[in-house]
Amino acid sequence: MAPTFLPAQEFAKDVHKALSATENGPVYIIDCGVETHVLLSYADYQHLLARRGNIALSLAMPEAADLEFEIPRVNINLRPADFT
Repeated sequence: MAPTFLPAQEFAKDVHKALSATENGPVYIIDCGVETHVLLSYADYQHLLARRGNIALSLAMPEAADLEFEIPRVNINLRPADFT
C-alpha cells in the first residue's frame, strides 16, 4: 500500500483522482505544507474499526520485529487525600 499525497487545491479540482488513489492506500490531503486530512477506502476504514480496542493487534508489527522501544519512567508524587 503506497500512500498518496495531494495538495488541497488538487484534491478540490479532482476528487475522482483522490478516490481512485485510495485503491493503492491512504490519500493524505496537504494544506499549506501540513497533512490535514486522510482519505481511506471503505474497506481500509472497516479494517481500522475492526482493530479498535484490541491492543494486541494494534501493537503487532511483524514488519518491525527488531524495533527497540523504551518506555520512559514517570515519577509521580502522590499524597493521601484529605477529606476533612
